[in-house]
Amino acid sequence: MGTTRRSRQLLALGVGAALLAGCAGGGTPDGSESEAPGGDGTADAMTEWIDETIAGMSLEEKVGQLFVTYVYGTSADTAHDSNLEEFGLATPEEIIQRYHLGGIIHFSWTDSLENPRQVAELSNGVQDAALSSGAGVPLTISIDQEQGAVLRFGAPATEFPGSMALGAGRSVEDARTAAAITGQELRAVGITQNFAPVADVNVNPANPVIGVRSFSSDPELAADFVTAQVEGYQDSDVPERTVSSSIKHFPGHGDTNVDSHHDLPVIEHTREEWEELDAPPFRAAIAAGADSVMSGHLMVPGLDDSGMPATLSPAILTGMLRDELGFDGLIYTDSLQMEGVRSQYPDDRIPVLALLAGADQLLMPQHLDVAITGVLEAVRSGELTEERIEESVRRVLRAKWERGIVAEPHVDPDHAAAFVGSEEHLSSAREITDRTVTVLRNDADLLPLDTAPERVLVAGWDQATTGALAERLTERGAATTTLPNDFEPSQAQIRRATTAAGEHDLTVVLTNGAWQDGRSGQRDLVRALAATGRPVVAVAVRDPYDAAYVEEAETWVATHSFNRVTMESLARVLLGETSPQGSLPVPVPRPDGSGDRYPFGHGLSW
Repeated sequence: MGTTRRSRQLLALGVGAALLAGCAGGGTPDGSESEAPGGDGTADAMTEWIDETIAGMSLEEKVGQLFVTYVYGTSADTAHDSNLEEFGLATPEEIIQRYHLGGIIHFSWTDSLENPRQVAELSNGVQDAALSSGAGVPLTISIDQEQGAVLRFGAPATEFPGSMALGAGRSVEDARTAAAITGQELRAVGITQNFAPVADVNVNPANPVIGVRSFSSDPELAADFVTAQVEGYQDSDVPERTVSSSIKHFPGHGDTNVDSHHDLPVIEHTREEWEELDAPPFRAAIAAGADSVMSGHLMVPGLDDSGMPATLSPAILTGMLRDELGFDGLIYTDSLQMEGVRSQYPDDRIPVLALLAGADQLLMPQHLDVAITGVLEAVRSGELTEERIEESVRRVLRAKWERGIVAEPHVDPDHAAAFVGSEEHLSSAREITDRTVTVLRNDADLLPLDTAPERVLVAGWDQATTGALAERLTERGAATTTLPNDFEPSQAQIRRATTAAGEHDLTVVLTNGAWQDGRSGQRDLVRALAATGRPVVAVAVRDPYDAAYVEEAETWVATHSFNRVTMESLARVLLGETSPQGSLPVPVPRPDGSGDRYPFGHGLSW
């Protein structure tokens, strides 16, 4: 790579050659640790670099730094049909250079996350594209890697249970370790920003979008775990080996029964209720130094009665988050493709209003060219000042410097291949997950099983999940049969399962969101299996609320997650290899509203 404007600026400002050259481990070539780019010794250099960079940027380059979107493809220079369809350009590098993007984001559907080596090479390629054009500013490369239900980069990357499972485990050290390993593996492949942890307090069991993504219904417990994960993501190593965290979804998405992907939720909390229920995790994470906050597309009349969603609300983003809570890091919008923010305004106005409200980074606009043009026109008309644009650009550049992206934008693909999913990391994940399995009911005294049953039927939700559990039981000597179904099993599937249960020594039936009206067939399946009189273990693999809806099942377990490592821990608990240690981080209410079927903190052990 030739000398870019960025490298010339860094050299001129006295940032040493060791930082420019960098190394995958974050140290100097002689093996000693280099000073982190955000340290006191380089604060003046950072300010000078930011000032010089902004002074040399065109308006288009400044505005481009405020946008983060996805691009498609396994490498920076490979054409992808979806890039042509959405952006009119074939390759990631063309899109980055055309729009001077501040960052990109990966999803499982962007064809960009095949394996650690490929992701690392893609990261280097897109960084080269950014560094060799425009202002020569490296990218922020981001992802939603919450773990559990929201996971973009799967195996061989280390998988952990999600937030509610960690809350059930009650160990903030486990939460910190999970975040540290997740963040360091992401940084090894060149990803620098993780949109996690979720700071929402899930006080509404009918919440369709947060649920197990939240640590708890208890604000203080949630605050402790959010803080631990911010520390794990950001502070577990030097900045060049860690990622920025983003606490979301401000001012709090925990008390809604509407999914903001599809509509605009209205949260009826008063200011006093917000202070008590929603604010504690955000306050704690900001005090812990969270690099960024993501806004939620939701309306809270008790905080702002203007009718604006929080993402577009000056009262919430500037008045509350900036002025009252004292947050001076990056404010990201949630995806601007979500109906929660698009329901009121056209696509060219949404980013303008978000910037006027106080946002810095505009995530995934529906039409990138329309959104950027809207911001440029707002500046040229005087609705937005160039000074306001530069205020956010300054925060973006500062975040890149302090996270070590400016000093070390590239990664070592060999290191990534060896580091991601290492046996040490996988062992930590297994130990942490063992502590999250929660036994809610054992009235038949079925658990733990004395020996592995000879024949086990694994029925219920999802082919991959039933298959993963069956594989773990087969390894322990059982002959297993799987009968998977989707969210709503048919009567024919239920009949097949009940017939098969009579031919097996044990049936384990998995549910996912069976409490929802549109998934009541899962309840019918569990009832039918219980009615066979054969031994049945029902397992809620997502929301624990399922367990209150089928009293006929005398054995209920909640795992709060459904990935492979969770199914391994479930098998270990069922067979008595480890004792269940989880306790509910939320209450499980009775369906008729008459109180809690399983109270907060409930969990059986042996």
